[in-house]
Amino acid sequence: MKRRIPYAVANYEKLIREHFYFVDKTRFIHELEKYEIPVFLRPRRFGKSLWCSIMECYYDVNRKDRFGELFGNTDIGRNPTTAHNSHLVMRFDFSKVEVGADYGAIREFFFRECRNSFSRFLSDYADLLDVDLKDVAHEASSALSTLLTEVKNGKRPPVNIIIDEYDNFTNQLLTTHQDALYKELTTGDSFLRTFFKVIKAGVGDGVVARVFITGVLPVTMDDLTSGFNIGQIITLKEHTLDMMGFTQAEVDGYVDEIFNDHGFPDSLKLRVRDDLRIHYNGYRLLPEARETLYNSTICNFYLHALLINEGGIPTETIDDNLRTDINWLRRLCGTDKETRELVETLMLDGELPVDPAMLKSNFNRERFIEKAFFPLSLYYLGMVTFRDRFSLEFPNLTVKKIFTEYFNELEHIEVSMGYTDMFRQFLKDHDWAALFAGYWKQYVGQIPAQAFDKANENLFRTTFYELCTRYLSHYFMFAIEVNHATGRSDWEAIGRAGTVFENKADLIEFKHYPKEKAARLGVMGWTEPPTDGVEQVNAYAADLLRRYPELTITRHVACTVSPADFRFFRL
Repeated sequence: MKRRIPYAVANYEKLIREHFYFVDKTRFIHELEKYEIPVFLRPRRFGKSLWCSIMECYYDVNRKDRFGELFGNTDIGRNPTTAHNSHLVMRFDFSKVEVGADYGAIREFFFRECRNSFSRFLSDYADLLDVDLKDVAHEASSALSTLLTEVKNGKRPPVNIIIDEYDNFTNQLLTTHQDALYKELTTGDSFLRTFFKVIKAGVGDGVVARVFITGVLPVTMDDLTSGFNIGQIITLKEHTLDMMGFTQAEVDGYVDEIFNDHGFPDSLKLRVRDDLRIHYNGYRLLPEARETLYNSTICNFYLHALLINEGGIPTETIDDNLRTDINWLRRLCGTDKETRELVETLMLDGELPVDPAMLKSNFNRERFIEKAFFPLSLYYLGMVTFRDRFSLEFPNLTVKKIFTEYFNELEHIEVSMGYTDMFRQFLKDHDWAALFAGYWKQYVGQIPAQAFDKANENLFRTTFYELCTRYLSHYFMFAIEVNHATGRSDWEAIGRAGTVFENKADLIEFKHYPKEKAARLGVMGWTEPPTDGVEQVNAYAADLLRRYPELTITRHVACTVSPADFRFFRL
């Protein structure tokens, strides 16, 4: 039986039982046990829910007889800790808590989700606990206190509490500017603070052995601090940095297993690895991190599509669940004007300055929306990552494409209408010069003057790439800023197998000139491309050909001039 890709599978038992692939991270349980109440934050789609399921299976007393079945082939199975299968596990998933119109509605939704967890807990340990859920108070903290007291008085094994997405619903309040409601939830004697106070008391009594919490932002945890000041945020600890997300070695091993199982050719493996690296690698979570990480769930999205297509390279590389609502950016910036400025800075400069010392600062709601903290807010949301100690950048091509979509929306640039004829003509004549001219007239012509005045090659390279992926992704694999031995190529398109463009590739080197410099050099009168552009694109073509010797590569140089001119050369 061939194994399957565990895309959207967050249940560890199902993953083992139904023969899914598994990138083994269980060795990090040893690291987690150095803490009593670890809080681990990561952006969406990094595998947090699956990790919670692994922890549940590992510590649950009911699964003791199945330890070999569940963990026999894992690192932790070969070297277990003494705490394995020694706890009663109570697990919460706060991503299911709905955001109601007022405090009372949210409290009711919160209790409803907690009550589901209490019901599972009592069902799982019915032989150990003599409590009827109907007798438990209709309030989350009181109900939790009752259950913990029953465990303690009955001298049962201690409780291991797992909370997944602890801040999901409070983050929604931040996004939608419901500050007063957020403050009501996180201050005073709110139901949320009281709930965490009960957990804290349980830890103090010894009835709660361990607590593991996942989330996205440190904001809510910081605002809850006086009621839950025992949480140990380990997000940036070097020894747990790789606990979620895939390393390059893990991706290489994963892809090797898939290709061995399915008999796909080695030439395809090379392209798959390149595609994965360009689209999903690049998360450097500390300036001095040893290596960058892949977003694991989105890797599975891609690999799942690869197997569904029986070895066909996926044409869609972005899982819609990865797109962060643009309201996050609007919330951070306060106004559309400041949102545009932030997006334009990233689109034009490709980076944001950052003070890494702020990572260790308090990061409450007020700080979250301070302009100085914008870069770190984007960092925790997975929109940017460390380039070095002084700046943040897009982690990969996927996020860059998403930000280009934000740019189009904020600048009211139409990308869905008016392009059909030019792309239909391109499929007939494969004329990149004509296609670029169409892009310049139809797309660039819509860029507002205030943005165009600051335009550079980053903007043109990225927006031309995003537009081409919309209309031509079934025919080409596109990429920008691709690392090669001789440098970083600006723009690449490789024809997909089974199309008329198979084994064909096109490279474009972008050169941008301010109006004054262009006039001085006479750019608009050039009949030949600039020498430096030719040398660069030739070097990248040689690099690409060494990697894929079957390709026929066409080289181009695009010279853009502020405010609204260009020259496009085919070598």
